[in-house]
Amino acid sequence: YIMRDGSAPPGQHASFLGKAHDPFLFTNDPSSKNFALPELSLPTNIDPKRLASRRQLQQLVDQQSRLLDYSASARGLDAYYERALGMLNSPKMRNAFDLTQEPDKIRDTYGRHTYGQSVLLARRLVEAGTKFVNVYFSDSIGGQSTTFGGWDTHGFNNTRMYPIVEKRHLPITNQTLPTFLNDLDDRGLLDETLVVWMGEFGRTPKINANSSRDHWPQCYTVLLAGGGIKRGYVYGASDKNASYPAENPVRPDDIAATMYQLLGIDPHTEVIGVGDRPLPITTGNAIQDIIG
Repeated sequence: YIMRDGSAPPGQHASFLGKAHDPFLFTNDPSSKNFALPELSLPTNIDPKRLASRRQLQQLVDQQSRLLDYSASARGLDAYYERALGMLNSPKMRNAFDLTQEPDKIRDTYGRHTYGQSVLLARRLVEAGTKFVNVYFSDSIGGQSTTFGGWDTHGFNNTRMYPIVEKRHLPITNQTLPTFLNDLDDRGLLDETLVVWMGEFGRTPKINANSSRDHWPQCYTVLLAGGGIKRGYVYGASDKNASYPAENPVRPDDIAATMYQLLGIDPHTEVIGVGDRPLPITTGNAIQDIIG
């Protein structure tokens, strides 16, 4: 998964768990006028009838091949083919990605920008039955402009953090995030949908030479809503400079354990890794005080 700025964020795929668990990643901008996913459309020279004919031919070849090869990898290919065809032939899937079905008022409320329309798309996917959706704020990490870029705003090429955050990141977030939560609530989806809004670190208490703030993993804030989380509840506190936790410190693994528990997954579960080594899915503990 390559961002606009050329970086390749880690953790986008399933690693040793296998490609069957990889996510469906796309970089198309849902706010663009002609937003569409080529993965859900047939090539112009292939109609549904021709696709069905090709699938029949493939199945015939597969039947002969299985006499020679019935390995796990061969069976896995069959599963991939069926999933791919299922996506192509599923009106429910295509409808979920069709933002033109949303009223203009709803689209305007979410915000006619990449983040707003991406979050609206996430709501549509949840309604369609998708179990896990990850939305990025932007298709690039570095924030050097008030018109595009992510939260990595600690001063690149003599840019300044505060004008960018004030004019871009905060207004977009203040528009989209509450709209999303209210929309889920109005549709009766919030109680069964866990929303996690977070980054991977906070900002330094000390301002740097670029009049900005650098990466600071020692103390930051995470927002959780719905899915069994108490409403209007604040857990933990920082010291007066937001340098370190002063009350109820929480580790990232504790956040993960909380998410697992709310999703009905035992946080103490282990998966078998490379070399048949058991690996815990988290080493943290669920934060029971925030669970309603």
